[in-house]
Amino acid sequence: MTRGNQRDLARAKNQKKQQEMQKKKNASEKTGMSLTERKHRDAELMREKQRKKEEQSASNGNQKQTAN
Repeated sequence: MTRGNQRDLARAKNQKKQQEMQKKKNASEKTGMSLTERKHRDAELMREKQRKKEEQSASNGNQKQTAN
């Protein structure tokens, strides 16, 4: 069995793999948010969640005080 074309086959396989990786990379860049956008969105969600929690605890605190 001869192995003369092994290098060519490996090169073609690697080239195909690189193209697939590039396609996946491009697809994710188009649909996804950047890191900074994601951080800003998450920070805003956390602020909103914290504000709601504070309002809820404040209203619960008022109810406990009026019960006494």
